[in-house]
Amino acid sequence: MSKIKKIPSKYQPKGFKIIYEDDALIVGNKAAGYLTVGAKWEKVNTVQHALDMYVRKGNSKSHKVVYVVHRLDQHTSGLLIFAKTEEAQTRLKDDWKNTQKTYFSVVHGHLSQKSGMFESYLFEDDKYIVRVTQDPAQGKWAQTAYTIVKEVPKFSLVKIDLLTGRKNQIRVHFADAGHPVVGDERYGQNTTRYPFMALHSKAISFNHPMNRERLTFETELPEHFYQLIGR
Repeated sequence: MSKIKKIPSKYQPKGFKIIYEDDALIVGNKAAGYLTVGAKWEKVNTVQHALDMYVRKGNSKSHKVVYVVHRLDQHTSGLLIFAKTEEAQTRLKDDWKNTQKTYFSVVHGHLSQKSGMFESYLFEDDKYIVRVTQDPAQGKWAQTAYTIVKEVPKFSLVKIDLLTGRKNQIRVHFADAGHPVVGDERYGQNTTRYPFMALHSKAISFNHPMNRERLTFETELPEHFYQLIGR
């Protein structure tokens, strides 16, 4: 299976730095502020659309597209996988339980326990806000494991192992615990505004859809994290 060489920056899709590509998949680092896929209010300025253009290599007659495997919230940065064939997409999704995802976040305040797990059911209300419930008939089970990496007077740097993949899961769990993600205007309920949201998908490990080789990728934390917690 052929792998690409390093892609010059001028050919990198907007909002998405490709770090690995072969015949079956593309792995890259999404910038904060970009949608993974189209929404009602935005169809073109998305990572998926940029990658569709990328795989067509400037050929206006090409119908090549990429296939979505998973998503990141618009203001979350970090690692994303896209498939280049429907078969690869199906295999990745069918094997998703064996994918390990590690996030880092800067949250408000200091948690009483330096490591632990949030467990609850999550449901989405009619205003598209995800909420915590203990009623299994109302929501879907969600588990978020965390470890405190560093504390500064106002914030904590947290390593997060995402054990389930519910919508807005990390943001909702930390907000419900009283320690919302810095810059999260939807769930944060904090009067101080930040020009970014401090949530980053830092590492991902998964089985290659075609040859089953275990692949692991890791990225650096965004610069705005260090503005909050120092070096």
